[in-house]
Amino acid sequence: MSLAGRHALVCGGSAGIGRAAALAIAALGAEVTVLARRRNELQALISELRAAGAKDAGFLAVDLDDRVALIREIDGLLATHSPVHVLVNNAAGPAAGPLLDASEEDLLRAFERHILASHLLVRRFLPGMRSAGYGRIVNVISTSVREPIPGLGVSNVVRGAMASWAKTLSRELPPGVTINNLLPGYTDTERLSELAKSVATRTGKTVDDVRAGWIGATPEGRLARPEEMGSVIAFLASPAAAFIRGQSLAVDGGRLASI
Repeated sequence: MSLAGRHALVCGGSAGIGRAAALAIAALGAEVTVLARRRNELQALISELRAAGAKDAGFLAVDLDDRVALIREIDGLLATHSPVHVLVNNAAGPAAGPLLDASEEDLLRAFERHILASHLLVRRFLPGMRSAGYGRIVNVISTSVREPIPGLGVSNVVRGAMASWAKTLSRELPPGVTINNLLPGYTDTERLSELAKSVATRTGKTVDDVRAGWIGATPEGRLARPEEMGSVIAFLASPAAAFIRGQSLAVDGGRLASI
């Protein structure tokens, strides 16, 4: 499971599942760079990453929606640090709502944030992965890849596209470089709290009722903790997962009904 001598970049690393993934990867001894928009939260996380076991830690305060700035920051990182061997693609999902209410701009914005930004990062980091004979790409997407979630129209579309993108790449990447998807169940994060408020507003239910409905639909009988997702991402990033490739792994407490 050791990631000593490896460098990981975790997108959306300032909070939630991304933050938990960065800490779990740090515990395996990797150098960790976290990327997100919120500079203050990223700065505060650096000491925690080092305390968790990271060989070194740094951050990039940049918006995935701004690909010009993203390229500048990534190229700067590669010019001053070791190659990136582990990439965790993780970004906040689109706003909730029916697909028919979404504009073309809503769809394009989601596609750019999730697919185009991730594709850009893979292409930038792949030479270093190929040279090292080691690469792990883990995409944090959604169980909607298997079963679309009502009221998350744009998210359902772009998450499915992300899974197809990853499966296609899994057949093109060189040996030793894998790509897989984590499909989180309902996980107790800031993002889920925002979604609960949105659903409550749209349906007339209380936030507590919305959360109770999610818990009731999960055989494990609770929401997931971000750390539980982080540990799975760290496993997929490790040498132990070398023969797992092109898979979408649901970590959902048994909620999905599909096989």
